[in-house]
Amino acid sequence: MTADSRVKTEKTVLITGASSGIGKACALHLAAKGFSVFAGVRREEDGQALQAEAPSGITPVLLDVTDAASVRDAAAQVAERTGGRIDALMNNAGIGRGGALEATEMVDVRAVFEVNVLGLIAVTKAMIPLLLPNRGRIVNIGSTSSFLAIPGAAVYSASKFAVRALTDSLRNELHHLGVRVILVAPGAIESSIWEKGRAYKQRMREAVSADVAARYAALRRFGEHIEKEIRPIPAQRVAVVVERALTAEKPKPHYLVGADAAGAAKVARMPKWLTDRMIRKRIENANRKGGGE
Repeated sequence: MTADSRVKTEKTVLITGASSGIGKACALHLAAKGFSVFAGVRREEDGQALQAEAPSGITPVLLDVTDAASVRDAAAQVAERTGGRIDALMNNAGIGRGGALEATEMVDVRAVFEVNVLGLIAVTKAMIPLLLPNRGRIVNIGSTSSFLAIPGAAVYSASKFAVRALTDSLRNELHHLGVRVILVAPGAIESSIWEKGRAYKQRMREAVSADVAARYAALRRFGEHIEKEIRPIPAQRVAVVVERALTAEKPKPHYLVGADAAGAAKVARMPKWLTDRMIRKRIENANRKGGGE
């Protein structure tokens, strides 16, 4: 074997939603591991900030997953830079909207599905032709809500269940073409999403009628109780698992990151009557501790 034949070809990956949180952590981690990272961001300044942290490994790509022209242009740019072939796509872009369904505006419902589901589909469709030559991999970022839907998170859970369904379907749809499709489902992650979520819920409460607010007061206290119990983990832990999913000889169909993700998947395997009873009991306990006011 010659020295040249031992040189490993640099792997390429496109990451959506790479400006912060899990996407940013994965972009920096994979770049440090020798990947050539195309980091999908919606603003030039976010791309510049990211590239400043890893100038030799990251190429920012302006990408709004909800905009067909943006997706098309991003795919064309990546194709031009790579000769029409990449090794991996990481669908990470996502948003969260929490609250009782009755109190959730349809504009927010559509926004969640536009980003979390339709955006993922659009980018995947655009990138499959680039993945085929290298028999690449697709990693979709799921959630505990990909396995267990709790009250107060119907819309978000529905979108993440959809991500899991898309992953499972595509895993078999693309298998004969050599493309592996994997779900990485993290639990709570340290990020600004918590502050954004609290601000959104406050705006929701201010927008609904007193009657609607009263109907779901117990649910609100349950959500506040759950949030106090959550112990978010660093996004870097997800990045390590994503690297494993992209490099393992035989990747798992699903990877769970964090104790809460593993717990959600375990509870989801229980009989539905039992999970319903457990959730309702937790709502009762949360309201009892909160005084039930």
